[in-house]
Amino acid sequence: MNVERKEGFSQVCVWPATVVGKENVEDFEKFMADEFKGTRVQYLEEIETFPNKDEFCYNDVEGTGGRNDLFFAVHNEDISKFAVPRLVYGIRWIEDVLAKGNYSFYPEHVFDYKTWKA
Repeated sequence: MNVERKEGFSQVCVWPATVVGKENVEDFEKFMADEFKGTRVQYLEEIETFPNKDEFCYNDVEGTGGRNDLFFAVHNEDISKFAVPRLVYGIRWIEDVLAKGNYSFYPEHVFDYKTWKA
């Protein structure tokens, strides 16, 4: 089940290999505003990735998975000023992440975060 987004926070982002922790949400949101010229974000959740699958997509590949990925939403009015600077940090739109075949890394509910087709 997805975390409900506040009004105006439709675009979801994924920041791979990033740990915030629920106790640090305010600090994270402040960091994002400071780092990205006032960009407002809403922390959603952190998901531990599933293991990769073998070439037949049946068996887990040993030693893969277990990475902590951060999911957050950007306020609609701030997307344009956030879009390019985010790339330096490796932050990606959820649609791009799922379009590249990474859907097997996450639980099915993350597909409901998409707001556009990719």
